Amino acid sequence: MRNRGCGRMNLRTTINLNAGWTFTGPSGGPRPVALPHTWNAIDGQDGGNDYWRGTCVYEKGFPKPEFGADQRVYLEFRGVNASAKVELNGAEVGAHDGGYSTFRWDVTDLLQDENALTVHVDNSVNDRVYPQKADFTFYGGIYRDVLLLLVPKDHFELDYCGGEGLKITPGVDGKDGRVRVETFHHVEGAQVRVKLTDAAGKTVAIGTGTDITLAVANVRLWDGVKDPYLYTCEVTLVVDGEEVDRVSARFGVRTFRVDPKEGFFLNGRPYPLRGVSRHQDWKGIGNAITKEHHDADMALIREMGANTIRLAHYQHDQYFYDLCDRYGMVVWAEIPYISEHMPNGRENTLSQAKELVIQNYNHPSIVVWGVSNEITISTKDKKDMLDNHRVLNDLYHELDPSRLTTLACYAMCGPFNRSAHITDLVSWNLYLGWYVPGLWLNDLWVGFFHLIYPKRPLGYSEYGCEAMPNLHSSKPRRGDHTEEYQCVYHEYLLKFFEKRPYMWATHVWNMFDFAADARDQGGEPGMNHKGLVTFDRKTKKDSFYLYKAWWSEEPFVHICGSRYVDRPEAVTTVKVYSNQEKVALYANGELVEEKSGDRVFEFQVPLEGKVELEAEAGRCSDRCVIRHVDEPNPAYKLQGKSSNSANWV
Repeated sequence: MRNRGCGRMNLRTTINLNAGWTFTGPSGGPRPVALPHTWNAIDGQDGGNDYWRGTCVYEKGFPKPEFGADQRVYLEFRGVNASAKVELNGAEVGAHDGGYSTFRWDVTDLLQDENALTVHVDNSVNDRVYPQKADFTFYGGIYRDVLLLLVPKDHFELDYCGGEGLKITPGVDGKDGRVRVETFHHVEGAQVRVKLTDAAGKTVAIGTGTDITLAVANVRLWDGVKDPYLYTCEVTLVVDGEEVDRVSARFGVRTFRVDPKEGFFLNGRPYPLRGVSRHQDWKGIGNAITKEHHDADMALIREMGANTIRLAHYQHDQYFYDLCDRYGMVVWAEIPYISEHMPNGRENTLSQAKELVIQNYNHPSIVVWGVSNEITISTKDKKDMLDNHRVLNDLYHELDPSRLTTLACYAMCGPFNRSAHITDLVSWNLYLGWYVPGLWLNDLWVGFFHLIYPKRPLGYSEYGCEAMPNLHSSKPRRGDHTEEYQCVYHEYLLKFFEKRPYMWATHVWNMFDFAADARDQGGEPGMNHKGLVTFDRKTKKDSFYLYKAWWSEEPFVHICGSRYVDRPEAVTTVKVYSNQEKVALYANGELVEEKSGDRVFEFQVPLEGKVELEAEAGRCSDRCVIRHVDEPNPAYKLQGKSSNSANWV
């Protein structure tokens, strides 16, 4: 929760409890830790599928906060993976299943002068809490903030699914906005005052009521990355003429729709969604990341020019959704209902879906709710799975009629599979040209689906190709994990999508390399290297610049293969990416050639000894050094098994 106050008095106060914990885990303890924290930051990233999963204990002492008789104190957790049991001063506060959402309890009556807080955190294998089977690491720990929230006795709803008691539904009526504001509380006889302000703080509409629709004249639309304009809604709870509680949220006014023949529309105009998927973990840190990590991720995504993000495969930090609102990213938000349907986990899919929607309803960036991901990959009880999907789909629409639903289908899930026809939209995780030969299969597959289901909006929820910055080849091939083949793969797919504007969204898998401890075939154990940027966010692979050339308007030029220094051929191909119309390449100061083209420019360069390359495009330039060697450098080749035998999950 943010610390929200008003000019006359402070209605709410937050106290951060991240410091001063002790941790007892698989290596014993207790030992001091600070939050955010995970016990799998290292062993969850090194391969072998042997990272420790079980129950660990976090403990903390804290003094009783100062509060009045007319106040209540809530204990709030922003993210504990995957299950939590909480005790305060020896009394059970509550339990929560689901590792990616906010939950809180009123602990006022349990507080003492000195307090002992104990949290049992469990990420062990079970058959009731998602996720349990997927191609990423399920880090255990309290990996987001823990807070004390001091609120007035009479306050907006805080006890339902981690929400804040405020629901904003924007609409458009001609040039005006129509903003429905619903508030929730349990205070008899209370009045709710509503105020809408623009980005400059100017009041644009006021009203009174728990369910009220206000008009915003000449509304400025939230218009994607070009103009992600945000208003603020402030609601005040008034009892007997006194303002007792206040909550605010930023929101955007926009319209969207999906046409099966023309794709995604934002505010009435075609707006093809072309972007990336994101996992939240970092190298050596896991999920225990800070705002600075979120900021760094968003900066890289924005630099590349994406306009949409699939936040896979779980609810992400509220701060990152805020960043998506602020920078105009269209978001696919989903729950970790993934890879295998568990009959005993049905209730957990519903509770996680409720929390996802209620906690994220006001974010203008979100346009679709994801029901599941690759659920047919190993599901045995198909009847129960399909029924679970129908119930979830109906639940999403009941909670939020203003948005659409979708799901991501497993590559081997055929076009006729019933699970692919439950939600409003559908996307596929397809790696044609990587796990199986033939990039042209993408043309065949999508063309076939669009032919037999012309009224069914179709997208790509995942597509990608593994690459490691230390692996290179002058003759790249599928499965070699080289940067060069990743470039070949993505060059094909980008041209493929450009010819098919009816595809409502495409999301690269993945923006960043991420940990998947079960992986031990092809590439580095414990890692999925399909990212366009390395796990530590320090290296932008060449394919990153391909997408920048395709999507970004920021002028640049980039020489590919700068890490491919030692080359055995007498004449080498040098590839350059740029969003400029002309590129000139120089070798040792001499012009090799100047070319006009479209994003991808290839040059043939005689290679003898050391060659200093420089590419120029407009006012942009890039440099690197390559050299001729008699034998290929063995360090550039993948050792061991080919990635073609890697797990499809």
